[in-house]
Amino acid sequence: MGWIALGLGLVLVIEGLVFALAPSRLDGIVAMMAALSPEQRRLIGLIAITLGVGLVWLGRSLGV
Repeated sequence: MGWIALGLGLVLVIEGLVFALAPSRLDGIVAMMAALSPEQRRLIGLIAITLGVGLVWLGRSLGV
């Protein structure tokens, strides 16, 4: 349970940094994402999931 809280906390920190440091840039990114097809957004999501699982596996295998 502690790992889940840690992971969620890190996600919130990173997302909060984006909102705090580059709010106008975020508008452009959202507009760009809206222009993508649903299939392209799904592929981006699947790639993000794969990278996330890989990073968690790597961290766990290194003893973090």
